[in-house]
Amino acid sequence: MKIFRDESGQTIIVAAVFMALLAIGFMALAVDVGQLFRYKRMAQSAATAAALAAAEEAGNGAASNEKTVANAMAKLNGLDTSLVTNPATVTLSTPLNGNFAGGAYITATVSVPVPTTFLGAFRSGMKYVTVSASATAGGGTASQTCICTGDTIKVANGASMTANGCGVIANDTSGSTTPISVAWGSTITSKSIAAPGTWDSAAGGVLCGSGSCAFPGTQIVQNLVTKCAIPTVVPPVVPQHSACLDDPGGTSKAQVYDPSLSGGVVCYKSLTVDGQGKSDTLMPGVYIINGGELHFESGLNTNGNGVFFYLTGGATNGVSSYASLVIDNGANVNIVSGTAKESDGTTAAPPVGGGAYNNTAIYQDANDTNPINYQGGSSSFINGAIVAPGATLTMANGSSGTVEGSIAVNSLDLEGGAALKATPDADEGQLNFFSTHPKLVQ
Repeated sequence: MKIFRDESGQTIIVAAVFMALLAIGFMALAVDVGQLFRYKRMAQSAATAAALAAAEEAGNGAASNEKTVANAMAKLNGLDTSLVTNPATVTLSTPLNGNFAGGAYITATVSVPVPTTFLGAFRSGMKYVTVSASATAGGGTASQTCICTGDTIKVANGASMTANGCGVIANDTSGSTTPISVAWGSTITSKSIAAPGTWDSAAGGVLCGSGSCAFPGTQIVQNLVTKCAIPTVVPPVVPQHSACLDDPGGTSKAQVYDPSLSGGVVCYKSLTVDGQGKSDTLMPGVYIINGGELHFESGLNTNGNGVFFYLTGGATNGVSSYASLVIDNGANVNIVSGTAKESDGTTAAPPVGGGAYNNTAIYQDANDTNPINYQGGSSSFINGAIVAPGATLTMANGSSGTVEGSIAVNSLDLEGGAALKATPDADEGQLNFFSTHPKLVQ
């Protein structure tokens, strides 16, 4: 009994039990942490492969396949997103900050819940530990938009459209099967060209019919997601014209039109700028055409610096009447918006009373669907944007037009040797284009 009552050696037993539990804890930690590190390496490999695959799809104009290929790459690296229980997840995003923000890059983040062997026994919330890894891949260029249509673009019969250092986008709101059509020897030359849907990829991204398509160095984008914006209101406000003088001037000789005589804003029910070899001058100011036609006649030379044309109209006695613009065959029209460069390189003054409309030359009311017509043989130089959200801009039969600024219209139709040139304007936004050979950058 004395032996049983002897308490010596109990500390050794307690210490042994404690050391055993501690060893088990370290073993549990080693096993589970090793498992987590293993999955971390798998997740990083999966994220790298997913980012590269998604960026390559974007570079080849197949943005709708990005998530599919990213999931496939994760599965090939041991992380299956289709599992019923504890599947991996792949998230694709565009970097919002850092060295690759705002560019043509994709970040792939792969996450997976990892079951633990021992940690869950000590803490119920650690039965599964989520492991994540990210990678960023891509590379490419950005392209400002200088020709933007709400619907379609048609270039046919030897016509040409040139977007100097900028892009062309057809938003195609009507769901046409040919959002951009280039046919019968016509050409589009631009930094980028894009529209929704899938086009005839065998013809360089557009339907060409029996003609040819020329896109030197152009980035072609199908299944467009990012679209250009067409302003629906002249910034910052529509010019007030309820009290301005109607139809001043109108003599048959070469004349000077001067809105400053009526406070910088002049109204016309319609305005015909005479031809017959005359040279007319448009002084700085806001010209409002309310319900009639703005008509530049054949044989005319017109110069206007610091001007802004606003084409509008409305309904009278239930009858709708909106303004239209016609440039006759043989007319030569030069219009420079406020603060833009004149032909001699000097800067045009802001429109008298209308400085808010600088850098916009022609704006047609969004409710006005009358076309803007360049007739055969006409020529024009317009330094400033042309904005006509509801209208079709048509050019035909050898007419030519240079626009030092953006063109934002409902649709565009160039025919018979017509030539249109446009230059970048930040107002219509830009698209980021991925390289077809992306690189891992982060």
